[in-house]
Amino acid sequence: MLEITGLSKSFGGLAAVSNVGLTVEEGKIISLIGPNGAGKTTLFAMVAGFLKPDSGTVMFEDQNITGMKPHRICELGMVRTFQVTQPFAKLTTLENIMVGAYCRTSNRELAEANARRIAKQVGMKASLDQAADSLTVAGRKRLELARALATQPRLLLLDEVMAGLNPIEIDEIVDVIKKIRDTGVTVFLIEHVMKAVMNLSDYAYVLNDGVRIADGTPTEIANNPDVIEAYLGHGAAERMRVEGSANA
Repeated sequence: MLEITGLSKSFGGLAAVSNVGLTVEEGKIISLIGPNGAGKTTLFAMVAGFLKPDSGTVMFEDQNITGMKPHRICELGMVRTFQVTQPFAKLTTLENIMVGAYCRTSNRELAEANARRIAKQVGMKASLDQAADSLTVAGRKRLELARALATQPRLLLLDEVMAGLNPIEIDEIVDVIKKIRDTGVTVFLIEHVMKAVMNLSDYAYVLNDGVRIADGTPTEIANNPDVIEAYLGHGAAERMRVEGSANA
């Protein structure tokens, strides 16, 4: 469904993403993980059209969308959320979701009906008349998700949708994402909450310093020495191996 080949982006002398390739299969939940500053959000921004890559290609459903504007990519069926939520503060929750719905229709009644359906799907039915700027962090995260879903995507890119949530809220969002996948929407997500990655993902890719260092199932990733060192520092994998042998 999504094929990324040789994608690179530099800012001045800093290589944020270097020659990254990966594939997102239809019907799957695929994770992109890595330490802070690894290049994950930059990669998302290039895939969704918010940044133009220096080199490489992005293919979505066999169409080259490299450098295409975000609204055109959205119309084709791929949309992203943002790590920092930015709702239209003076609009209600319902009106915010309708903004996404207008991607598919100019009819207010149809947009409202779609927004109400999506709100129910993500657990926001009781908040529809609430001003967006009065929502909790969890509420804003759900709203960001709902507004993206209202565009009726086939591929949904989620940028740390669980950041700032407590364990109960994380479990609730994990359940929502699984149900979204079950409706036929493919999910590609950036996430730091490893419990969620393990529970959600069919497959995961790992970036570090802009380079893809590993890929595999969540279990394979969790046991990969390169991934352990990327997160915990040089020598961590060996220390864990020695400690594990001592405790055996």
